[in-house]
Amino acid sequence: MQEKEMDFEERDAGMKVAEEQDIVIVGGGICGLATALALHRKGIKSVVLEKSETLRTTGVGIIMQPNGWRALDQLGVASKLRETAMDISSRQLIMVDDGKRLELPLGKGELRCLKRQDLVEVLAEPLPVNTVHFGCKVLSIVLDPVTSYPVLQLHDGSIIRAKIVIGCDGVNSVISKFLGMNPPKLFSRCATRGFTWYERGHDFSGVFRIHKTDNVQLGQLPVTDKLVYWFLTRSLTPQDSNASKKDPAYTKEASMEAMKGFPHETVEMIKNSEDKSLYLTELRYLPPWELLRAKFRLGTVVVAGDAMHAMCPFISQGGGASLEDAVVLARCLSEKIKIKMQTSRQEEKMMLEKALDLYVRERRMRLFWLSLQTYLIGMTLDNTSKVKKVLGIVSLILIFRDQKSHTDYDCGRL
Repeated sequence: MQEKEMDFEERDAGMKVAEEQDIVIVGGGICGLATALALHRKGIKSVVLEKSETLRTTGVGIIMQPNGWRALDQLGVASKLRETAMDISSRQLIMVDDGKRLELPLGKGELRCLKRQDLVEVLAEPLPVNTVHFGCKVLSIVLDPVTSYPVLQLHDGSIIRAKIVIGCDGVNSVISKFLGMNPPKLFSRCATRGFTWYERGHDFSGVFRIHKTDNVQLGQLPVTDKLVYWFLTRSLTPQDSNASKKDPAYTKEASMEAMKGFPHETVEMIKNSEDKSLYLTELRYLPPWELLRAKFRLGTVVVAGDAMHAMCPFISQGGGASLEDAVVLARCLSEKIKIKMQTSRQEEKMMLEKALDLYVRERRMRLFWLSLQTYLIGMTLDNTSKVKKVLGIVSLILIFRDQKSHTDYDCGRL
């Protein structure tokens, strides 16, 4: 810490006059906007620093399960989002090799697939004007050597002094790096996601279908009566380079190549998907044991969302868990911030740290179990080791007999 403080003092002299804020949220994605909204609902002002020039509405589908809908209800936006997506009534596993169909448990409560754009816009709409500051890329964070409060340096040379910094800046988080967290690991598989529009309507009704072979898994579920979201996971190859990932033609071709033997209508779905909706991404994750020992708070700096718990999408909880983070964090902070009393700077800082500790304590084991289940499913999909595959299957049976129990979680009242 001494080296960071010395570095801060050396640079501070040549910078602009610092702006002061109470709560700064780094990252204006789903978690950052949800956290700002949760604080706003509790009467607490915050500022969101987003590096993009506009809301990041790019992206595809977000599968929202019952626990996520409970969080959205607390944020006051669930009813509006329900109007944008149809209810999923059943889930099927279809084995491609022999066509066998199995009915899978859906969980207790509603399941819908949201367009990421709809979710982001609905979270941002209720925020006060100028809550989100666009074009603000955070380069570094240090602790002030005098006050011990965080100081952010932005790409344009400006600095912001804050009482609380919440890192919602994703898997490549500047804030989690400052906290000393290990970077997410690269998984052996990749995921392709997209939308397909059916002008005359589709016949999938409200069914979430998963088509599976030993090495490829394709999921498809309707968003509306004309729009279908699909995702495909397969082994990561050297050809899935950064340049290739941005090429819709490659993404589509590689997906269809992996789907040899799949039903004709599923291949046609990929072929007819909207080029602008296609995303090919590497899968990154924090191992569950990292979440047990990671330091999620330092002073009044804390993390949430993917910056805190990057995980592969095998149980579709990345979005839902981030919404839970937002509700729990705002509740813990409001319980301390709303206490009206004369306090010294040191007393105030200790009070805020206690609030952040409450948040970390409440979230840690929830995130561990989500991460562990996701990790074990990943082991069953990893074709590099038969031993790991068997170990993953046995562990899932022993530890997670009810594999949809993760959707029963209730983050509580805001």
